[in-house]
Amino acid sequence: MDANTGQWIRSRRTGTVGSTVARLLTVIRHAKSGSKGTGMDDFDRPLSGRGRRDAPEMGRRLAGWPDPPSLLVASPARRAAETAETIAARLEPVPEIAWEPALYLASTESLLDTVFGLDPIHTHAALVGHNPGMTDFVNWIADANIENVPTCGVVRLEFRIDDWRRAKPGRAHLIDFDYPKRA
Repeated sequence: MDANTGQWIRSRRTGTVGSTVARLLTVIRHAKSGSKGTGMDDFDRPLSGRGRRDAPEMGRRLAGWPDPPSLLVASPARRAAETAETIAARLEPVPEIAWEPALYLASTESLLDTVFGLDPIHTHAALVGHNPGMTDFVNWIADANIENVPTCGVVRLEFRIDDWRRAKPGRAHLIDFDYPKRA
């Protein structure tokens, strides 16, 4: 037995080795919304016809991936809320939805703060929000080079961390990227 193996065995006996579990984070941009020129406040804009078609389709696709999220943290803006509720209804088991006002037009730092606040019981969580923050966040956290996460785009990231508070820029690995027109 070499010194490293002996050290590992001793640390296991004393309970000092933590298990690093893969944590999955799915980043979802809200589906297509109605136009801004209707005189309606931006926060209250509903999904357009295309958005109402795309959200269930992306929920179906997400349900086909292994290990669906157990939690969706969503902007309470109407278009993001409708997207989150529609996608959640297609998942089994149906995930919990938490409304987070800080996700409305959030910066990358606000999105990371939301990730830091995730309950460790959730090894797969999703954020549902708005651009440009969602695209910027994915590129920042995973060193990705995605020009634009389109409406209802879904990006799945993997972290090798034992606690959400250890999520840092550049530490995520992009494992899936899908969007309605990709078909």
